[in-house]
Amino acid sequence: MGLPASLSLAVISLLLTANSVISSLNTTHESFMQCFLDHSRPSNSSSKLLYSPNTTTYDAVLRSSIQNNRFLYSSSTTKPVLIVTPTNESHVQAAVVCSRKHGLRVRVRSGGHDYEGMSYVSEGDRFIIVDLAALRSVTVDTGQSTAWVQAGATLGEVYYTIAEKNRTVGFSAGTCPTVGVGGHFSGGGIGTLSRKYGTAADNIVDARLVDVNGRILDRQSMGEDYFWAIRGGGAASFGIVLSYKIELNYVPPIVTAFNVIKTLKQDATKLVTKWEQIGPNLDENLYIRVMAQVMDDDEAEGNRTIQAVFNSLYLGTCYSGRPTEVLLDRRPEFNISFKAKSDFVREPVTETAWEEIWRFLMEAKDEPVTLIMEPFGGVLDEIAESATPFPHRKGNLYIIQYIMAWFETDTETTERHLSWMRKLYALMTPLGYVKSKVDPHNFFRNEQSIQPIKPL
Repeated sequence: MGLPASLSLAVISLLLTANSVISSLNTTHESFMQCFLDHSRPSNSSSKLLYSPNTTTYDAVLRSSIQNNRFLYSSSTTKPVLIVTPTNESHVQAAVVCSRKHGLRVRVRSGGHDYEGMSYVSEGDRFIIVDLAALRSVTVDTGQSTAWVQAGATLGEVYYTIAEKNRTVGFSAGTCPTVGVGGHFSGGGIGTLSRKYGTAADNIVDARLVDVNGRILDRQSMGEDYFWAIRGGGAASFGIVLSYKIELNYVPPIVTAFNVIKTLKQDATKLVTKWEQIGPNLDENLYIRVMAQVMDDDEAEGNRTIQAVFNSLYLGTCYSGRPTEVLLDRRPEFNISFKAKSDFVREPVTETAWEEIWRFLMEAKDEPVTLIMEPFGGVLDEIAESATPFPHRKGNLYIIQYIMAWFETDTETTERHLSWMRKLYALMTPLGYVKSKVDPHNFFRNEQSIQPIKPL
């Protein structure tokens, strides 16, 4: 029995549309390739620098440094028309020029750690990814205590190379070794040395970038306004940073690292409250952060508790017994999806409020969330809010991050975790408290109105 005429026409139309899309992709790839060759230095492997959906290794390249699987398995995620993997600066110039010529947006990926996948996701627009992973050199000048760091390097690679050259210098940036330099430096960059030396952005003294016209500019040629913007304002809004020149910081050859772990029965709440008071006011040489998460109570089967870990860390997370070469591993440490948010805290949270937060966390059945609190104060209080676009200076006690991770990939599980995360974030917002009391059913609402805190 044959198909009804209307259905046959629908199938034919679908096939023609699919063929048209494939033909369009092939045309875009071929045209972009020719433009790319015309605008970059000759290369023996130019064909290996561009990856289209028809390329067999396209998916592998796309996934190579994605740290958050949440966007890989979402049906709404648009994949790039092309992935460009430059091996020299002219390739980046060509990518910008040819993207403009073909009406394509550009997403720049350094380490792929951004919370919302903005280095490899674009809503609606046709786009390419410029993956900087191959531009990862770190050149240290020990005499001048500076280094040129390409934007595709990771923090681990930066720390390792600096330490190999000189054990008494380091750099003030984050603690996760697989975070890419490009996004981290340009967004500010908080870490274990920030209370003593400021943020990563505070220690940038020069940069090279490709602007919207495909020109390579340094600090002198771009001007101070442009240079100011890319040190804390998110460089991807202004161009593609190729490399940063950073000023290195003195560190003693021997440092002390320690962990103190407390549960609720061991007065964790009182200690966290006390830490809020003293953490930002400690000597700038001492950095203590707090990580809090729900744990099973060893003393009472079936019960749960909060474990607060007070830890002082050095330049990066390198566990006892593991060689420093672990810092060179760029691969994602965990194959997970996650959602993370953060706040800057200017007033201490009361002990009563912490107890309410702990109850909220412990009542959740399957929501693996971690709170990370990193102290401010020290030199951060002395740097003007306008020194860089990163304005979080004097008056901030600490930054708190809420991070939830999960291994499942189905949409239902993802949405459940995201919904719970929204409730947690609302709980941390005073306006959410008030809204829940005065308008619990959300009668007065619009697209941007405060949401009430819903019960679990």
